[in-house]
Amino acid sequence: MLFQRLRGRKICERVLKRGVLLRGQTMHVRVLLGTPRHPHADPKNPALYIGTMASTKLDKSAVKRNRMRRRCRETWRIAMKEKAWPSPVSFQLLIMPRSSSLKAPFPELQKDVSRFLTTLRSWPIPSDAIRSSISS
Repeated sequence: MLFQRLRGRKICERVLKRGVLLRGQTMHVRVLLGTPRHPHADPKNPALYIGTMASTKLDKSAVKRNRMRRRCRETWRIAMKEKAWPSPVSFQLLIMPRSSSLKAPFPELQKDVSRFLTTLRSWPIPSDAIRSSISS
């Protein structure tokens, strides 16, 4: 499965409004099934689209907010690399780090991500989405 960036204000807002919230110790994740409406997104190839969102409420320092984003994104990248996860459909994930993600040890972040991945594996996938990805 490909690992892509979720980009664009409107796309992130759509995931924020329509996505399902999964809560964790160090981060929250909004999940939306399908490919984003973006010219570079290929609906025929399933991918995991990941975006991050960290407001100034977390921390006033942009350096610390960016560190939170990078740590969360890297945790997802490592988890997807370790667990080759062939999924027939695409997922859009909007990661919202919590303030605890800055000081949390990296294994704690990985534990959160593995919980999210087990939830995504049991995600109900519509049969028409599977049929359209197989026929493509």
